[in-house]
Amino acid sequence: MSQIIGFIGAGRMGRPMVRRLLDAGHRVRVFARRDEVRERLREWGAELVATPAEAADGADAVLTCLFSDDQLIEVLGGADGVLAAADPGVPVVSHSTGTVATVTALATAHPGRGVLLDGPVSGTADDIAAGRLTVLLGGPEETVARVLPVLVAYSDPVITTGALGTALSVKLVNNALFAANAQLVAAAVAVGEQLGSSGEQLLAALARCSGNSYAVTAVRATGGLPSFTANAAPFLRKDVAACLSAAGDLGVDLAGLADVIRTGPLELA
Repeated sequence: MSQIIGFIGAGRMGRPMVRRLLDAGHRVRVFARRDEVRERLREWGAELVATPAEAADGADAVLTCLFSDDQLIEVLGGADGVLAAADPGVPVVSHSTGTVATVTALATAHPGRGVLLDGPVSGTADDIAAGRLTVLLGGPEETVARVLPVLVAYSDPVITTGALGTALSVKLVNNALFAANAQLVAAAVAVGEQLGSSGEQLLAALARCSGNSYAVTAVRATGGLPSFTANAAPFLRKDVAACLSAAGDLGVDLAGLADVIRTGPLELA
């Protein structure tokens, strides 16, 4: 069934989400700042609005795909933010990988209006375009059920995790594990080179052996360790910082995961 969807954050990940929503027959209202992005979205059939609040006003669901907690607070919070502008009970999904403290504070500050759900993602823009993005989703069961028919436009699977904040907790643990695995892959490449194997040869072999992992696949897919470091490390550093902050807020010891992340060859912490 076609719905009115408000969308904020039509960047590298957000744009293919908008395209999939439009292709699924939804009416999508998008707030975007850059002229070239706005023009592309208009060509696709999206409705462009002047503010995030305008995107949320009267929408059946609101989706945000923002980079940081600061952006999330700016867009969702305050008297003119998305949570205040959304109709009571309307799902407001945050696809950002941030802290549990931020989403719970935003939800507490805006009771009775839009219902915030944490929906961090695992995957790439290509996964979105193919409709196979993994979305973790936390929040009230009835609100989660209400937004699921929208998210399936670009997500498979959508994994529900429980109350608000639990999806971020799962994602942050996932990111810590991936960062630790990436450090181990980098260390393995260094050892392999000392033993006379090139990094490319080692990664190709590992991909067919018991030492294979998602991290090995990711490093190979980006063209090797130097390319992976240049392209992925900035995002990993952000995710690692969020994970360490969240763990500190909750009094959780990441133990060996934190040790590997901090002491590995890649500069992630």
